[in-house]
Amino acid sequence: MIIVLIRFLIISLIIYLFYRGIVYLMDPKRKLDESYEKGSYYFYDDVKNVRKNFFISFKGALFEGEKYLGTTDNAFEVVSIFVWAKDTMNLQGFTRDDFLFLEKEILMNYPDADISWKNPIEDLMKPE
Repeated sequence: MIIVLIRFLIISLIIYLFYRGIVYLMDPKRKLDESYEKGSYYFYDDVKNVRKNFFISFKGALFEGEKYLGTTDNAFEVVSIFVWAKDTMNLQGFTRDDFLFLEKEILMNYPDADISWKNPIEDLMKPE
C-alpha cells in the first residue's frame, strides 16, 4: 500500500513540475523580459483590460503605454494612448521611422486611438 502511495506522489510531482515548466515557458512577462535583453520586438498587453498598461520591447528599449477609454460612434473603445520610454538613455540610435513602426503596431490593436508620446520622443514626432 505504501509503495502505491509513493508511486502516486512521484507521478503527481512529475505532472506538477511539467505543468509549472509549461506555465513558465508560456508566461508573456518572461517573454517581454527576454526580448528586452535580446533587443528584439515584443508587444505585451492585456487587450481585454483597459486599466492595465501595455509594454513594448524594441531595439533594446522598453516602452510603456497607458490606455484611456472613451466613446466612438458605436461603442466604448480605447481612444487615447500615452506612450513613454522607461529609460530615455536607451533611445540612442532610434529614428522617426522606428517610432512610426511602433505607432503602426499599437494601432493594429487599438485602431481608434490617438497616440501621444512623452518628451523627448514627442519633439521628434512633431509634424514638420
